[in-house]
This record gives sequence, C-alpha cells and structure tokens, in this order.
Amino acid sequence: MTELLARVRSRLEAVPYALLALPLRLAVATVFWNSGTTKLANWDTAVALFTDEYRVPLLPPELAATMAASIELSTPVLLVLGLLTRPAAAVLLGMTAVIEIFVYPLAWPTHIQWAAMLLVLLCRGPGALSLDHWLWQKIGGHWA
Repeated sequence: MTELLARVRSRLEAVPYALLALPLRLAVATVFWNSGTTKLANWDTAVALFTDEYRVPLLPPELAATMAASIELSTPVLLVLGLLTRPAAAVLLGMTAVIEIFVYPLAWPTHIQWAAMLLVLLCRGPGALSLDHWLWQKIGGHWA
C-alpha cells in the first residue's frame, strides 16, 4: 500500500505547472469577467450599487464603477491569454482586497479563494501555455 501511495504521489507531483496554471487563469478570469459584463448590461444599476451598497471610500460612485468595470473586463482577457499575467494578477489581488475590506468583509471565504488563485499566478506566473512564456522565450528572458 505504501508503494502505491508513493507512486500516486510521484505522478501527481510530476504534473507540469502549465497544466495547473491554465485552469487557475481561466477560473479567476471567469469570476471577474462575469462581474464586468453584469455591470455593462445595466450601467445605471451598476452605478446605483456603487452609490448605495458598495460605497468604496474616497471615490465617487461613477468613477469607482468605471474603474471596476475596466479592470474586470481587461484583466480577465490578459489572464486567459497569459499576457502580462503577473501584473494582471496583482491588480486583481488589490481589487479583491478592496472588495473584502470595504465592500463585503463577511465574504472572506469566497475572497480567499480568489486571492489564493491570484497569489499562485503572481508568484509562479502563467506557466508555459501562455503568451508571457512565448514572449520571454523570444527575447531570451526567464521571468514568466
């Protein structure tokens, strides 16, 4: 039985990071993309939410809604492509922190899942199945 468990563990540890990073990129991109498209579907309702419910400090509701929608519609595209993955993950990690601290502090079980996925992408990059990887290979770098 110990040998079997050792073989299973060995095979699991041999899974390439690129195969793990791809679903992380797609999963977290989907969450934010869906939120952004919901805002665009009814802009007046989105602004009303930022006025009445979200109340992000220091920002007028219209500006906060515009910034949120812009981030939610641009960074998921970058994550899916694996382009500028680390900066996109950092921006979304910051946005997640703002949502957790100022908007929905009791939703931490959901936000910690987003943060975990984003931290892996920030720290380990997009993996080999990405434009970042391809571009770094072309210019001779190794950062992605």
